[in-house]
Amino acid sequence: MRHNKKFNHLSRKKGHRDALLQNLAIALIQHKRIFTTLAKAKALRVFAEPIITRSKTDDTANRRLVFSYLQNKEAVKELFGVVAEKVADRPGGYLRILKTGHRLGDNAEMCMIEFVDFNENALPDKSAKKAKATRRSRRGGKKATDDAAAAPQAVAEAPAEAPAAAE
Repeated sequence: MRHNKKFNHLSRKKGHRDALLQNLAIALIQHKRIFTTLAKAKALRVFAEPIITRSKTDDTANRRLVFSYLQNKEAVKELFGVVAEKVADRPGGYLRILKTGHRLGDNAEMCMIEFVDFNENALPDKSAKKAKATRRSRRGGKKATDDAAAAPQAVAEAPAEAPAAAE
């Protein structure tokens, strides 16, 4: 029977599991990226994402509610300050889990869990995205490409004519 198996118990009793998730969430908020086992990271994502959503609206009720989960003033201050302004426009999915292999001692599957908006290397370039977005039309598509192809040739021919005119 699979009664009461809606979430991973992580081989711990409730108090120990709550303390573990609280400490992992505090470390994640302070360091923006932590390395842990895959099972703990998946449990942490379920625990932390609603807390991060609460931090998007900065009022006393949400601060008290988040503090009741974290019990750490510095983490709450960091969450409502730095983290909240980065994730303000994101509708969800604040955390990313990347698998990093297996641990040598017990072959546990390890991973890195991080905030999506704090990894500058993995973020797409906004300028490249704007340049890539073009409108496709059946009517004027061929003419626009012919003009673009002809423009570099005209520029290449112009310097060749300039020295001839100087002589």
